[in-house]
Amino acid sequence: MNLRGPMSVLDKVLTLRPTSVVARLGAGSRVPVLNPRELLRALEGMPAALPCLPVPVRPMLPGLLAAARGEDAVLGLVCPHPLSDRGAADRFVSAVRELAEADEHARPLFLQAGPVRVPRPEGEESGGLRDGIFRLVEAGFSLVSLDVGRLSAEEAVGAVMELAAPVLERELSLEVSLPAGEEGSELEGAQALLTGLGQEGVPVRFLRVSATLLREEEPEVEFLRGLVDLAGQHGVAVAVGEAGQRSVRALPTYVAAGVRKVECAAPFEQLALAAYPETVRMSLAEKAGKAGLSPGELLGVLSGQLEPVSESEQTRLEALTFAEASEVLAALGASRTGWKSMLFLAENRGD
Repeated sequence: MNLRGPMSVLDKVLTLRPTSVVARLGAGSRVPVLNPRELLRALEGMPAALPCLPVPVRPMLPGLLAAARGEDAVLGLVCPHPLSDRGAADRFVSAVRELAEADEHARPLFLQAGPVRVPRPEGEESGGLRDGIFRLVEAGFSLVSLDVGRLSAEEAVGAVMELAAPVLERELSLEVSLPAGEEGSELEGAQALLTGLGQEGVPVRFLRVSATLLREEEPEVEFLRGLVDLAGQHGVAVAVGEAGQRSVRALPTYVAAGVRKVECAAPFEQLALAAYPETVRMSLAEKAGKAGLSPGELLGVLSGQLEPVSESEQTRLEALTFAEASEVLAALGASRTGWKSMLFLAENRGD
């Protein structure tokens, strides 16, 4: 589809970019990095979930963006550990901007930071984390995800109130995970968390549940539907994280249950790991265990410190990423949502 004709559509959509995104990308940038709130609005009533895919190593980024164009799909790109060092968030956003501008990418994007792990409310970590969240906003992310899975619902409400101020001041989207709780009490924990945040006037865009809790190969559909209904009563959408660890076959099930965003990292982490020599993979596996991460997650943190893979391996990795991403986008119903979303948003900017 030729986007050059109706350029006024792109111009109108660009006016919806968050001010922090425009400040980071530059006023001259024509990359439609949007708040996922706008994309949820555009896809309302459609059998689709927002796809959110990782970029473990930079050579995968061209394949991800090309897949979104090939499938005419909206796309979220996630930086899962944006606070691993002070420059991680800026490098991620700069890489997306550089490549998207070079490829004249004109399908809607959103950029997710996290999930950022929130520690228990003791010690002095919260001050540094507050500063880190501010840096994520300044870096140009349009969605910040907070993992409060180590906190009770009451503790999580307090932590989110303390940390989320920069996100809410810029009217960006906020995602929170389910809080800690005994097995079987997830719905009660979600209710307590969303009620508490609602009473404090903290708008949450997504409630994140891990696919591991849903027994990915045979998803707990009734639980998931119950969570979707509960969250919907608070004006919140449900997101599934850590999907696709064994297979992408469950992805359409999430969409059918009413999930609005799916984060699918494992297949892409596995592709990235396979591009490196066995010695590197073994070293990552050993270090990952000590760090409490998967080898693929650790690769995403350390990839800039490793010897780059060969040019031929980069080309192969880009092609494999394109194929995998195309399959995921289709499974989530995201195919042919890109231009439809652009048209809807161009015509309904004032809603």
